[in-house]
Amino acid sequence: MKENIARDLLRIKAVFFRPNEPFIWASGIKSPVYCDNRLTLAYPDVRNNIENGLVNLIKGNYPDAECLMGTSTAGIAHAAISAHILNIPMGYVRSTSKDHGRKNQIEGKVEKGERVVVVEDLVSTGGSVSEVVGTLRTAGVEVIGIASIFTYNMKKSLDRLGEANIKNISLTDFDCIVKVAANEGYIGKKDIKRLISFRDNPLDESWIES
Repeated sequence: MKENIARDLLRIKAVFFRPNEPFIWASGIKSPVYCDNRLTLAYPDVRNNIENGLVNLIKGNYPDAECLMGTSTAGIAHAAISAHILNIPMGYVRSTSKDHGRKNQIEGKVEKGERVVVVEDLVSTGGSVSEVVGTLRTAGVEVIGIASIFTYNMKKSLDRLGEANIKNISLTDFDCIVKVAANEGYIGKKDIKRLISFRDNPLDESWIES
């Protein structure tokens, strides 16, 4: 499954490698990879593979899930479709509370003690999804884990999620996509070491010149 999802993401350029012309993240980090899993919604075959993958992942790893909560905004659609297939409730968590109406941050109906899986499109440093989990836990919800499409497997995210006792299971990951990209000619074999160096320490830009 990991390799099939990796091929899908590469084919539609939801994950796009450009090691010789790095992208610049909002944080200022230079990155050899661009990731926009929102694109998956525009391709029915890819979308179908992802939603079925998420459903199987949730059934296999979180069989007691009673509700799915999407991250705002990219996780919302995937949470909705997966919850529809599973026939369970869903909602989503805003990055901040609304400044009008009921001023909700958690949208949808979720009860204290309810067992919830957070659906995320991408895990990089783990910061935003950790905040979502924290918001739900503060509301008394039992977050049993995260189901995500793609993770970089960066040390910072692994440490952050581990410290917060948050389990994440992804459909595919950075190492798998790098391997598939090299095997299928999206990048050169010599680029693998550079890309893994970036994954290991995004702040160290020595991979650019290597």
